[in-house]
Amino acid sequence: MTSSSDTPSMAPDKPQNYRPLLWLVAMGFFMQALDSTIVNTALPAMARSLGESPLRMQSVIIAYMLTMAIIIPVSGWLADRVGTRKIFFSAIFLFTLGSILCASSQTLPLLVASRVVQGIGGAMLLPVGRLTMLRALPRHLFLPAMSFITIPGLIGPLIGPTLGGWLVEALSWHWIFLINVPIGIIGGLATLRFMPDIRSDDLMPFDSAGYFLLTSGMVALSIALDGLSELHLPHAMVMLLLIFGFVSLTTYWLHAGRKGDAALFSLKLFVLPSYRIGVLGNLFARIGSGSMPFLLPLLLQVCLGHTPAEAGMMMIPVALAAMLSKNFVTPLVRKFGYRQVLVANTVLVGLSIASFALMTGDEPTWLRVIHMGLFGFFNSIQFTCMNTLTLKDLDGKLASSGNGLLSMVMMLSMSLGVASAAAVLAGFTQIMGNVANTLEAFHSTFICVGLMTSAAAWIFWQLPHDEPVVTEKSDTALVE
Repeated sequence: MTSSSDTPSMAPDKPQNYRPLLWLVAMGFFMQALDSTIVNTALPAMARSLGESPLRMQSVIIAYMLTMAIIIPVSGWLADRVGTRKIFFSAIFLFTLGSILCASSQTLPLLVASRVVQGIGGAMLLPVGRLTMLRALPRHLFLPAMSFITIPGLIGPLIGPTLGGWLVEALSWHWIFLINVPIGIIGGLATLRFMPDIRSDDLMPFDSAGYFLLTSGMVALSIALDGLSELHLPHAMVMLLLIFGFVSLTTYWLHAGRKGDAALFSLKLFVLPSYRIGVLGNLFARIGSGSMPFLLPLLLQVCLGHTPAEAGMMMIPVALAAMLSKNFVTPLVRKFGYRQVLVANTVLVGLSIASFALMTGDEPTWLRVIHMGLFGFFNSIQFTCMNTLTLKDLDGKLASSGNGLLSMVMMLSMSLGVASAAAVLAGFTQIMGNVANTLEAFHSTFICVGLMTSAAAWIFWQLPHDEPVVTEKSDTALVE
């Protein structure tokens, strides 16, 4: 049951114009998706400005992704308690404030702290916007509305790297954050005008203990991985953080079993084989894929001599191929089933990542474009199939909780991917000993990341042989 000052205007017998709300939510999704990719091509320029090594800038990305993973589980509960309008406005305000703080940062620690503020806002934009649409729109309009707002999520990664590279060359890296300010002001004013203030009167108590255990484990594991490269933590400290992280996650599992349905994420979700395998597959398969937006722009600029704008443009084939692949997913799964498609495609994604070890400065541009496109094609098929498999059997109360956990796992795995790749790259750089061997260090890192990704195929191998083909219901989950 929901209550809101705007509830009378939501009566189904009165025609409503939902378009302003859709544009508002789409704009929030665009801001979040754009900022997830626009920073990658600017890392070398940031490093020069802040007096840091470009190979040790991963915390700028990790801070944003990890913060989003931490905040996503609480965003829906806050919206139900405080109201969707207040939380969505707060999200835009924090995102815009974080952008201003990022642009004004003079040191790497300040920039990382500012990215945390930005990540808090970014984490709430899509979940709260999607929740508002679910509550405000008639059921028959929800699917086309979701299709509408996912378009900016595809456009953001398409233009983000190129726009970031161009802004770095034409102005400075500070402008990749400052461009969010006018968008944020417009979005904030539009939120006060068009966002309904919906909240829930039937709100379960928030599982604070479970939230603390889960987020503590995620933070500890991420810091441990980053401690191997950028933070230069002693090995004993890294080991303590790893143990603490695993203990926290194990304790959460025991806690959730005791709390039952009152847990932050009920263990009933894992009774479903499709969800259990889908979430674990998402976690480990995305670690490799999540590192590529960090590794590729660095490789192109640090080792192959590309400018930031050129490195950004080289990311366009990845995004275009990802959009093209959407037309192939449903026919493939209908013909071969989830098990065969995911096992084979996971190996192909891993091989395509490892194949970047063959990239040198001598290869022609057309071959490099095809190379990038093939990776984007297989990677997008992987994401779409994994998401559809994970969500397709969820019903009723489990749907919201399961979707929230999947969103958190996606952000966490990308954060772990960047941290892991940076740690491996730092290790190979140290072993090889000098700047002249940096390209070889990148090549070795791609091979390791590709092997890690391919290993996730064993998870999807656990799907039953008679996995049913895509139904009309599960087709609706093909949103990434």
